[in-house]
Amino acid sequence: MLPMKVVIIGGVAGGAGAAARLRRLDETAEILLLERGPYISYANCGLPYYIGGEIQQKSALTVQTPEGMSRRFGIDVRVNHEAVAIDTAKKTVTIQGPDGTVEESYDKLLLSPGAEPLRPPIPGLDDPRVFTLRTVPDTLKIKEYLDTHHPKTAAIVGGGYIGVEMAENLTRAGVKVTVIQLTDHVIAPLDYDMACDVHHYLKQQGVELLLDNGVKGISPSEDGLHLELEKGNLSADMVLLSVGVRPDTALAKAAGLALNDRGAILVDEHMRTSAPDVYAVGDAVEIQNFVTKQPGYIPLAGPAAKQARVAADHMCGLPSAYKGTQGSAVLKIFDMTVATTGLNESDAQKAGLAYEKIYAFGPSHAAYYPGATNQCVKVLFAPDTGRLLGAQIVGFQGVDKRCDVLATAIRAGLTAADLTELELCYAPPFSSSKDPVNIAGFMIENILTGKVKQYHWHDVASLPRDGSVTLLDVRTPAEYEKGAIDGTVNIPLDSLRQRLSELDVQKPVYVNCQSGLRSYLACRILMQHGFTCYNLAGGWRLYHSVTSDGAFDASPRHACGVKIQ
Repeated sequence: MLPMKVVIIGGVAGGAGAAARLRRLDETAEILLLERGPYISYANCGLPYYIGGEIQQKSALTVQTPEGMSRRFGIDVRVNHEAVAIDTAKKTVTIQGPDGTVEESYDKLLLSPGAEPLRPPIPGLDDPRVFTLRTVPDTLKIKEYLDTHHPKTAAIVGGGYIGVEMAENLTRAGVKVTVIQLTDHVIAPLDYDMACDVHHYLKQQGVELLLDNGVKGISPSEDGLHLELEKGNLSADMVLLSVGVRPDTALAKAAGLALNDRGAILVDEHMRTSAPDVYAVGDAVEIQNFVTKQPGYIPLAGPAAKQARVAADHMCGLPSAYKGTQGSAVLKIFDMTVATTGLNESDAQKAGLAYEKIYAFGPSHAAYYPGATNQCVKVLFAPDTGRLLGAQIVGFQGVDKRCDVLATAIRAGLTAADLTELELCYAPPFSSSKDPVNIAGFMIENILTGKVKQYHWHDVASLPRDGSVTLLDVRTPAEYEKGAIDGTVNIPLDSLRQRLSELDVQKPVYVNCQSGLRSYLACRILMQHGFTCYNLAGGWRLYHSVTSDGAFDASPRHACGVKIQ
């Protein structure tokens, strides 16, 4: 029997990973890896940190070189070779290289072309001072411009992962940065309320945000580049376009493979396309959302690596299957960490899922141990079963650890009750005896069992101020004087039992404190004295973050507006 011949188109995360897995499974296979650029197996996620100087060696950006991969795995690696046509009937690939065009046959074909930056129809994008960041050559081009021209100002169009990471790294390189975002918040996987803490922190780091705004045109000016915005104008020495990506699937479309409306390649659970013996992985494919079981598009490196392994396994006769993407991601913003997994509110609404949400706020480790910083944890759950749907965490320490636990819980189908029972590692420098993940479970359990009812920051404006309800703030007088929800009366928690006669038991009571803990305790007191009451989820801290004008303190020890003593 002749050895299997596999041609892989695309040599970055998915393609290189599949090639290495194939070799580990089949020593006799003939493997040809094609990459149209000069680099393979490079770390897309590390590119901004080379520009900012955090990563100083260019060689550190590449996990493997063509020569090294060829030596270690016995793979025919051809860089600067582009696949220009696929004939699925003849099972051949036409390749354009430095020495001309050749045709290669295949037994199995894997497509890993990735995605390409979106370029909206904005006049002026062809100016050499307008950059995108997707590849190593893109990175080197930006770095050379910084080193040669020493720009003082930069406009970043788009506040996604790359846009925000570049805001940090250009700032570290001494450039004054303005981020222009078409929607009302940066980092789309976050909900608006969680993104507000990020907005305040970015502003404290000197990054200007222009939200709910867009670019209409870019033109040269005496000051560098003139940006005509939907609301106003802006001058900058350079522009980074970071408005998202789309599947790079022109080759697949020309070959007649089935695509969705977005242009992503349709695949089954084994990563097989509509053509026999043709597989596809990574940012070019449509995925099934693990939580909703609906089709989606989530271009992330982790899922791409897992899909590559599944495809390689299946080529070699193993029954591996890809079970969906839940969108777990983490982001560094200066010293802040943002992590998400599963659904946000917009996702849940689009999927038609009923959900409720809790906000947990507290220190990253035992508050009495030096160096603790606060975390803001938001968890979405099914209101009938307590099934976990998604989580978002913003903070400074231990954020990735907690989000990884919640991501695992979602993957395992755990409920809030299961979170309360998790036995997580505890020592004062690392956590508390009740970890923030446990606390989230306790909070959800209290709601599901009727021990407390909630209202949310977006409900506050619609609460009646006509005396038909009581708006109660149970913080200390000093806290209350620094700012409070309009119409609230202040009775500190520690005085509440003695002052119950000041409240009308016939009126519903809407209680708030700083973070939601003291107001929960107040609700437990009031409910057991016959009151109907509701606890403000996230407390004054969240309400103030969402409604403040930028004066909110998002520094590590005050992160989420709660000072650690």
